[in-house]
Amino acid sequence: MFDLPLPIHQTAVPRGFAPLFPSGVTDPNLPFALTLSRRAPADLMSGRAAPLVLARFATLAEAMQGAIDHAGGIVPDAPPQLLAILDRDARLVLAGAASDSAVAWCHPVWSATEARDVVTEASQLRAQAGRATAWGEPDLAVRLRHRADLLDARLVDPLWRAFAARALQIAA
Repeated sequence: MFDLPLPIHQTAVPRGFAPLFPSGVTDPNLPFALTLSRRAPADLMSGRAAPLVLARFATLAEAMQGAIDHAGGIVPDAPPQLLAILDRDARLVLAGAASDSAVAWCHPVWSATEARDVVTEASQLRAQAGRATAWGEPDLAVRLRHRADLLDARLVDPLWRAFAARALQIAA
């Protein structure tokens, strides 16, 4: 989901919350982009499924802090939002679920073998979600798709895996 080779376009902030970042942080020359996944059916069908860039940062640590600041503006009962930090080449650096003033970062896979296992499991969860929808269980389908998205969030670009894992160790 996050590592699709789609261009990242600067767009307006989605409805429901105010931007938490000063307007100067949208400099396209900064290497790290904090993005919000767009999974609404209307966005998928209209071709606007590229992630929404919330802000850009000079360092990964600043981008992680920006994600935490963004999570601080999420209302307590809102569903988790999938945030991703992408580098300037739109490669996934780190991702996690933001809710209720916190971000649960997804630990990156360590190898190509583990990445294949994660892709297989995420595909199986999406297939189960499709069957749950057909059975008239939309809530179960949403939960299964969310679990699949969290698995996809572990598919950090191979160039960033060790760095992202170390950043999470330091942050803990």
